[in-house]
Amino acid sequence: QVQLVESGGGLVQPGDSLSVSCVVSGRDFSTHTMGWFRQTPGKEREFVAGISKSGGSITYADSVKGRFTISRDNAKNTVFLQMNSLKFEDTAVYYCAARGGITVTMSVDYYDYWGQGTQVTVSS
Repeated sequence: QVQLVESGGGLVQPGDSLSVSCVVSGRDFSTHTMGWFRQTPGKEREFVAGISKSGGSITYADSVKGRFTISRDNAKNTVFLQMNSLKFEDTAVYYCAARGGITVTMSVDYYDYWGQGTQVTVSS
């Protein structure tokens, strides 16, 4: 059984920073590309950031580029998303995902495993 568990979400004010993490169990974490997605009610799930197996390739959505940083610690089976300068539009449930492909993709169709999500709310 493969499990992805996100944590670290919460309520913050615009301009604040927040870090969310995803712990993966039940598989060889180091062989998988990891991604972060987010979704709000009534909208499709959108790509936020992705990182390759070794961390050598990183991709960000234009909406978060320059503000968010994705990283991974293979020894701890964990992927992180550091979010800075948060905006109202960043409010969403953030999901961690994993795929066996060697490249980082933005499509939800290419990810094999998903976490249950963690809520991030940006409000004044």
